Amino acid sequence: MRERRLSNVEIDDQDNNNDSSDDPAPIISSSTTTTAATTVLDPDNGDTTKAAAAAPAADSKTPSGEKAMIGTGSWTKDDEDLLLAGGKSGRSRIGRRPRLRSVWHCGFLILSVTVCSLLGLASIFHSSTNLQMDQKGCRMSYMRPSYARLEDFDTEHSRFASKYSIYLYREENVDDTSKSALMKPKGVPVLFIPGNAGSYKQVRPIAAEAANIFQDRLKANASILQSGARSLDFFTVDFNEDITAFHGQTLLDQAEFLNEAVAYILSLYHDARKTTKESDLPDPASVILIGHSMGGIVARTMLTMPNYQSNSINTIITMSAPHARPPISFDAELVRTYDRVNAYWRNSYSAQWASHNPLWHVTLVSIAGGGLDTVVPSDYASVASLIPETHGFTAFTSTVPGVWTSMDHQAILWCDQFRKVVAKTLLDIVNVRRPGQTKPRAERMRILKKSFLTGMESIAERTIQDEALNTLLTLEPNTQSIMPLGETLVLRKLGGNQKPKAYLLPTPPSRGEKGIMAFTLLTDRNLAGESPDIEVLMCSSFPLQAGQAQNVFAMNMVLAEDVVDGTRLACKSAIGDVMSLPASTRNTRYPFEEVTPFSYIQYDLEDMGEHQFIAVVDKAPMFSTGWLVAQFSEKAQRETTIDISLPTLLSQGVHTVLPAERPLVTELYIPVIQSSLLAYKLSVGVQACGDGEQLFTPLVRQYLSDPYESKYFVNVHQAEISLHGMAPFMPEPLKSAERSGLTLQMWSDSTCNSPIEVSVTVDYVGSIGKLAIRYRTVFAAFPLLIVALVLRRQFQEYDATGIFITFNEGLELVLRQSLPATLVVVSVLTLSLAVAQSRQHAGALSDVVDRTKEAVAESSPLLRFLKNDALIGLQDPFFWFLTPVFVAISVGVCAVLNYLVLIIVHSLTAIYAWFSTRPAWLSNEKSKRGPPSAFTSGHPRRRLLVTCALLFFVATVIPYQFAYVVVCIVQLVVCIRALKFARESGYGTRSNIHWDFANYSHSLLVLMIWILPINLPVLVVWIHNLAVHWLTPFSSHHNVLSVMPFILLVETLTCGNMVPRCENPLRHITSLLFLGAAAYATIYGVISTPFTISGLVEMLNSPDEPKKLP
Repeated sequence: MRERRLSNVEIDDQDNNNDSSDDPAPIISSSTTTTAATTVLDPDNGDTTKAAAAAPAADSKTPSGEKAMIGTGSWTKDDEDLLLAGGKSGRSRIGRRPRLRSVWHCGFLILSVTVCSLLGLASIFHSSTNLQMDQKGCRMSYMRPSYARLEDFDTEHSRFASKYSIYLYREENVDDTSKSALMKPKGVPVLFIPGNAGSYKQVRPIAAEAANIFQDRLKANASILQSGARSLDFFTVDFNEDITAFHGQTLLDQAEFLNEAVAYILSLYHDARKTTKESDLPDPASVILIGHSMGGIVARTMLTMPNYQSNSINTIITMSAPHARPPISFDAELVRTYDRVNAYWRNSYSAQWASHNPLWHVTLVSIAGGGLDTVVPSDYASVASLIPETHGFTAFTSTVPGVWTSMDHQAILWCDQFRKVVAKTLLDIVNVRRPGQTKPRAERMRILKKSFLTGMESIAERTIQDEALNTLLTLEPNTQSIMPLGETLVLRKLGGNQKPKAYLLPTPPSRGEKGIMAFTLLTDRNLAGESPDIEVLMCSSFPLQAGQAQNVFAMNMVLAEDVVDGTRLACKSAIGDVMSLPASTRNTRYPFEEVTPFSYIQYDLEDMGEHQFIAVVDKAPMFSTGWLVAQFSEKAQRETTIDISLPTLLSQGVHTVLPAERPLVTELYIPVIQSSLLAYKLSVGVQACGDGEQLFTPLVRQYLSDPYESKYFVNVHQAEISLHGMAPFMPEPLKSAERSGLTLQMWSDSTCNSPIEVSVTVDYVGSIGKLAIRYRTVFAAFPLLIVALVLRRQFQEYDATGIFITFNEGLELVLRQSLPATLVVVSVLTLSLAVAQSRQHAGALSDVVDRTKEAVAESSPLLRFLKNDALIGLQDPFFWFLTPVFVAISVGVCAVLNYLVLIIVHSLTAIYAWFSTRPAWLSNEKSKRGPPSAFTSGHPRRRLLVTCALLFFVATVIPYQFAYVVVCIVQLVVCIRALKFARESGYGTRSNIHWDFANYSHSLLVLMIWILPINLPVLVVWIHNLAVHWLTPFSSHHNVLSVMPFILLVETLTCGNMVPRCENPLRHITSLLFLGAAAYATIYGVISTPFTISGLVEMLNSPDEPKKLP
């Protein structure tokens, strides 16, 4: 680096020692000895060495014009006067210059912040990969796939047919895979859409299971076939593993292609030569879509495209699809596409009349994998802000009956338990006797809710009221099996009577308020099986009238010897409302174990209508160890609301005791637990049963009302609770949930007559890991804030002193002077926005949004604030501290990157210098010349031609992201040459500008490297297209203005031109521009497309005459 300059103290001391001197010479020692010792800083390692310059004592005062050598540089009397006087500006470069340090020097402050930042990142990584992890419970699936490509679907049907293709799946040994039948569809069309870089072969688990279910259970059942059931024709799309998560235009291309594919698939069924379907059935007019990951977004985009055929899609099932937000928002076109698609769906379902809603017939179910999905945040799978509950909902795999486990991003396709549910559901909703090939929308929604929800949600439908009275139950006269009102029915052994026996529970009188009384029943028997041991009936008195036949009912259940005098009840079965719960015994550990699940029935008193009894019939043919518990209970006994503040929850937790005399089911509602950023630990005390045998161990279900997420804990003592509730950057739902917090629903054996202690505490270390998946892009945006502040500080020093300080020096000045104020500003701004977004102000905020929508566009900054897009997207003011924490961590991340860049540049410079050194045999006196300039300006015409050629290719062939990568490589070369030339130029005054230029080039390289990740994803897409021989240029990435400032800046730097100093008041504009860039990166950088630095780079390309390297 440059020679060591004297600090203010050193200047003052030397001035005092040289008061008698007419010509002060601070660089030359005033000692009368024959040598003058000068301290010189080694630019590479920062060590100071003593360099002695021999000079007579009489020459200690150097006459004007003579040179005094210091190290390898030289000084003149004019140089000394300039250094002391500060040049024309009157500023002393030495007085304003901090003590020169090596580029490798790391101050204590930077070191401390960097170490803390790395420790914070390590804690987040450790917590996210080791703590609060859901247990993996998927079982492997097996299939025998066969694929037939539809060769006739060529470029006549779609301009993308040369890039994409369609296959028809067939399961070997189940479907007819002969050549004549392989290509002919015969059932209901289903189209599978793979996700980002997905394969068309990912359809095989679900398609194989659907084929097996139809072959084994449905094909031979004439009544089911008569009702409209048929096999499924699974079509799947080969996108050549296109990357849609990074590129909006690719997403639109796929949607356009799929609409043309749907039209072609439907045309196959219209041609008798290309199908084997029954001729008396209507031609299919729509297909069912299954989308995985980004394939789910492509499916929704299809309905917004101009080439969409109306009503050609009526059912969509998505798996791990990020509906609410793009997973990575680096591409502006992707963000705009999301905004357009979501606005279309939201506005369609907001229409007042069904005739004005183009999506009225469409149903959509979004399934999320939960905590194990580390690719797409499961929060983003929510469709609550897009679709009303009458047309769709969001569920988690841990909610789905019989599945009860979280899944990672790929396992959701092949998980055996889940694929069985999906395949069966698809077969249940089809009806080939309708042109749409599916049942009516309301019936589809009922089936979808039954398949993917627990049945205990608020939108769950009870079928008991729609069922007809189909059973006549005859009991002994004056039967003793009627339970006293309010008493609990407990059966510990089944089949003990050796014949069927009925137990009647009289319904209590209505209290008026909905949900005040409820009936609950739990048993370890399978009530929904073909021949259940227990049957539950809803009954009313049935007085037979004269002449009325007894065989009007589908079933007569006679449990009395005297049929004539027996008590008769008209009943309907509750089998349609039976819910499955994971078995909880002393031998179970996980809810997904392969054991017979519990059966559960729950009715509000209003659901039972006018029925007077609930009959529980024990039909077990032989003695068994089965058990059953049934009872009526009041809401006050079942539900407990624990209303505490978040600080109290964090400091003390929740501790409660369930009384000994409690109902079968109890609920603990904790409204304050709703954030997805916190994790908890649940502790359930041991239940003592005394001498009695415990029927089952405590079973806990944690659930949210929005979205419908449930997780079960069997045989629970200790459990980890994490949820997907209030999440960052999530838009407000169309309809507010009835409950906004966590509810813990517990089934416990109340016959033990012992209390149970329950406690919930915050898992602080486990909560840290929740930041990883939800804020993974924060360190692509916030470091730009730090870099912008460092550049601002460097330019301030440069304008004031003429010295462009190193990046580390600028970073240290930022830490000492700018960062404290920055942390205060971002903290206040975060807290203000979080308060505005909090639920306490939701009503007032919605009015503001409604009024604003009429006046401003959805992309306006004001509405984006209201849409929860700013900063880190918080809705809870309590987490305001996360923004300053992220900013502080970004400081350490910037410091680490700076040292990585230094290592790369210095290593390559050493290699470059070694190769450029002339051999010894050329080192003669004639060949010795001064060090040549490393920056020789090429011919202006040649530089102009190269620049124009690059811009031409950007405008026509290559995306501007490719040009940006080239510019970054060129800038790296500039830094290497600048460092080499600065070293060769020595350490005199003339070398200052070389070191300034090297520092300036290095800081710009750091800035460009931080912007590089924004451009790489699109570049990856372009390279992938080249690999599949798709040469059609991107229509959305040829804006030369996006890269021209960088090209011009780097072209200027390659000539050795440095930005000139600005000593007039206009220099404050530079500072404001950097502050504006820093503010924009902080406010909108995390969720929105990161801002373009073009304006900033234009500012660095000053129109003034640049300072040329000598």
